[in-house]
Amino acid sequence: MTVIVATGMRSEAALLPPGLRVVVSGGDPARLRRKLDEAAEGATAVLSFGIAGGLDAALEPGALVVATRVRAPGGAWPADTVWSSALVRASGARLGVVAGASAVVSGPDAKRSLRLMTDALVVDMESAVAAAFAASRGLPFAVLRAVADTAEEVLPRAAAVGLTRTGRPAPGRVAMALLRRPGELPALVQVAKRSRTALESLARVARDLPRPGGAAPFPANDMG
Repeated sequence: MTVIVATGMRSEAALLPPGLRVVVSGGDPARLRRKLDEAAEGATAVLSFGIAGGLDAALEPGALVVATRVRAPGGAWPADTVWSSALVRASGARLGVVAGASAVVSGPDAKRSLRLMTDALVVDMESAVAAAFAASRGLPFAVLRAVADTAEEVLPRAAAVGLTRTGRPAPGRVAMALLRRPGELPALVQVAKRSRTALESLARVARDLPRPGGAAPFPANDMG
């Protein structure tokens, strides 16, 4: 069994157990699609995993969400029901729609609009790409995401430039952005705290992720 996991950041990828074929986008959906194609040989399932922006105002930082389906401008893709149910049982996550976006959804007004259009609980930049890829190859697909910024929070522009193309932190870019907009520093500190909370929630469940079909968690020696 070879499961491809789509993430945006190295810090998300580092939480996952051995044996998974992890692809890191660095916040670039086009790059993610290329890397998924490169990793496709022998793949048996696809998981989108990482942090997300909250769209439902009831969701606090660290809340976990498993997708029933992913909706984006390019289409809508149902998640595998058996695998998703197993993820909910293993994580205690809320089950609902996940929205896909090609760019950061930064402000409360944009988040409310996206919520109304899609009925989604959260939004991220990897799930729609991963869902479309899985559908194109007839592979089971699932999403497990943790809320970082809430529906009413503004993501500062400095946060949007905080990654390198390999998904690692880019402190130089952030510093330059803050020099141009020093007033964003308090919001950026808040975003960092919220992201840590989300990653901690993911870490608590990542080592016991159920395999597709709702089977037992991935053993450490399952090298797929």
